[in-house]
Amino acid sequence: MDSGIGLLAATAAVRRLRPDADLVLSLDPAGMPWGSRTLEDLTERALAVAEAAAARRPDALIVGCNTATVHALTALRARLEPDLPVIGTVPAIKPAAAGGGPVAIWATPATTGSPYQQNLIREFADGVPVAEVPCWGLAEAVEHADQAAIDEAVLAAAALTPEEVTTVVLGCTHYELVADRVRAAVQRPDRPPLVLHGSAGAVATQALRRIGARPEPGAPAEGTVTVLLNGQEGALPVPALAYAEGVLLQQAAPVR
Repeated sequence: MDSGIGLLAATAAVRRLRPDADLVLSLDPAGMPWGSRTLEDLTERALAVAEAAAARRPDALIVGCNTATVHALTALRARLEPDLPVIGTVPAIKPAAAGGGPVAIWATPATTGSPYQQNLIREFADGVPVAEVPCWGLAEAVEHADQAAIDEAVLAAAALTPEEVTTVVLGCTHYELVADRVRAAVQRPDRPPLVLHGSAGAVATQALRRIGARPEPGAPAEGTVTVLLNGQEGALPVPALAYAEGVLLQQAAPVR
């Protein structure tokens, strides 16, 4: 679940690990973006999107959105667990800091500087230089596959990223869809190759672990993909097909 196509990264990761899994993508096109909403409004919309997915009786629910995880995960778990395991998306600060830094965390303005992110930094990056970089408009540009706006937002965030940074945490799931462009904008010619850390792979692995399923990337690709747009079956939004993850889902199984 997510407000929009930010869930593609985690969904594609699950698809690669278990091509036979039936997937339900629950989106909120009528209410996106969530990042600019009040906490109460965001939580209400997240609950509605989650319950639309839960009505399909899945084995687990992935909150494919950092902002929703920051602000609504407690409410989602209170509503749905223990019957439905809820897996949040946490910025990959721990593995990024393990490399020694310096680290930049690219995130939405709603997540940047939040107590949630600050706690993660204190817990997992103590002693490592960390720069929090608000990425104004990047998630929205990725959501609409607006190539010019993506370039503008990436360059603006890169300008806020300290030159000495060796590692970037992609702290919004939308950003994982344009990871190559982030790398190209931040990489310095006189520096070692930039390391990027997203969350999709870890989230997919955790979801399988929670339901006791093993990764079987060689399984026959027989799983279905169902898209819910404000609770109603639909098709993947057209901008999703601008990204490799969207194309994978479109090709792997019929999208209902």
